[in-house]
Order: sequence, then C-alpha cells, then structure tokens
Amino acid sequence: MKIDDNLLNKLEKLSMLQIDKTKREGIIKELSEIVNFVENLNELDLKSEEAAFVIIEGGTPLREDEPKNNKEVIETILKNAPKSEDGFFVVPRIVE
Repeated sequence: MKIDDNLLNKLEKLSMLQIDKTKREGIIKELSEIVNFVENLNELDLKSEEAAFVIIEGGTPLREDEPKNNKEVIETILKNAPKSEDGFFVVPRIVE
C-alpha cells in the first residue's frame, strides 16, 4: 500500500486531526515504514506454528474472593475524597 498525500488527507479527515504542512512528509515516511513492516509480517510462513492461547498450563488459577476491610486504607482513601460519610463516598445525585 502506498501512502501518499491523498491518503494522508483521508486519514486526517477520518481522525479529525490536522497535520502541519511542515510535518506531512515526515508523517508519510513514518506511515510508509509501518505499512511496510506489517506487509513483511504477512510474508511469514506460520503454517507449522501452533496458536498459543493459554500461557499457564491447566488454565488460570482461581482464588477465593474474600473481602478485606483495612480501616487504615479506607481512611486514607476517604481522606482524599471531596465528601464522605460513614465510610463511603458522597456523590451528587444524577437520577431523580
């Protein structure tokens, strides 16, 4: 795929960005390098490779979900809140 000024204009419009005229050539060069790299990846022969979905054999180890009430942590967190009451954040009502 060739990155040219027309394609860059389309990308600018889609991304709602405006690229400075002094940086256009550099951006075109960088995008061309990225596209060339991806095209090189497409040339790799991966038919003999197995897809790896699970890194840990036997799946993800599970643990019990046990609540921990550390009063010091709660106080530290609520100390930085704009408003708190009875150990909870107080926020403005958004639903009437």
